[in-house]
Amino acid sequence: MQGREVGLEAFREGARRWLADNFPGSLRGQSYLVQIDSPPSEREDLRAWTRAMADRRWGAPTWPVSYGGGGLSQAEAAVLREEMARIGAWSPMAGVGLMIFGPTLLEFGSEAQKQRHIPPIARGESRWCQGFSEPGAGSDLASLQTRCEDKGDHWLINGSKVWTSGAQYSDWCFCLVRTDTTKKHEGISFILIDMRLPGVEARPIKLISGDSPFCETFFTDVRVPKDNLVGPLGGGWTIAKRLLQHERSGISGGSGGVPSRKGSGLAELAKTYVGVDEAGRISDPELRARITVQDMDAKAFALTAARAAAEAKANKGPNVTTSIMKNAGSVVGQMRAELMIEILGHQGLGWEGDGYSREEIDIVRNWLTGKATTIYGGSYEIQNNIISKRILGLTDAHNAT
Repeated sequence: MQGREVGLEAFREGARRWLADNFPGSLRGQSYLVQIDSPPSEREDLRAWTRAMADRRWGAPTWPVSYGGGGLSQAEAAVLREEMARIGAWSPMAGVGLMIFGPTLLEFGSEAQKQRHIPPIARGESRWCQGFSEPGAGSDLASLQTRCEDKGDHWLINGSKVWTSGAQYSDWCFCLVRTDTTKKHEGISFILIDMRLPGVEARPIKLISGDSPFCETFFTDVRVPKDNLVGPLGGGWTIAKRLLQHERSGISGGSGGVPSRKGSGLAELAKTYVGVDEAGRISDPELRARITVQDMDAKAFALTAARAAAEAKANKGPNVTTSIMKNAGSVVGQMRAELMIEILGHQGLGWEGDGYSREEIDIVRNWLTGKATTIYGGSYEIQNNIISKRILGLTDAHNAT
């Protein structure tokens, strides 16, 4: 054990030096979301950081070296995350390709599919979007109707998807399609679609903010090669369930609100906006108590998430506990965001304008965006159903006697 600890400390020192030499200070404290749901960056500092992470193979630190990953242990990857967080660094490869599709393809894809798609994801050279939800198939995803017909030497796809984040900027889409209209779950297959193929159209959905992170995506007589099918015909639902576990794990791990640009947390924010007493503490004792509870909840969740991730690694993948973590993480993040807005007072009303700082606007927008975390990736109610049936062993209400 002592030797392992020495090895980790040596790794930490090396990672710290490498990050100091390669992470651009101009990106410090920014969010990886500058890469997600946005056009390819023209910023040289971001391109340089992406190249550096790709060359070091730390974009996908725990993926196998044979597929372009770093081959790090979970313990080493945890140290790397700690060192990156310490200086406000973030992975430029972050996105659905890295966080949810890549791990799924490593498990279910053919060797040819893995060799073709995994290395570009690890290097940040390809962008992916998710074609699951449809106008008539959201929470009841198994009701999807996008058709995929076998035409002998190719698949022919017709239909539409909605809420496909970043589709207008993506190179590929991993998609659920119906290959058998006589079966519900068993009639669904998992297929990869090149977004540049004729008949593929992504139409951005403009939000009230003016941003367009989501799209409607239409497939009109799209011809897809036969070898783009992942797993067996009709096996898409099984693959999708595992992918959604990865997604829920990522959502739960990403909660927590926008940090201050000065690196401060709730207490520092409260001292700035609420004030301090003669002892230098937050002047409102009730607020002090609420912040303490929130910080304890966030820390407890972070430790539990780390333990769940370690157990998932030991069990060769996430399991249904991701539903618990997804719900818990969403609530912790939303409560933290609500408390931040309350601390800001009237400065927590700003969407834009000279009367609000960039940090205040970020906190407000994060608070509003965070409302969706209990909906996307499987709603709060859907997760409770999974927990009740798969973990607690309860029966469906309509089957109860």
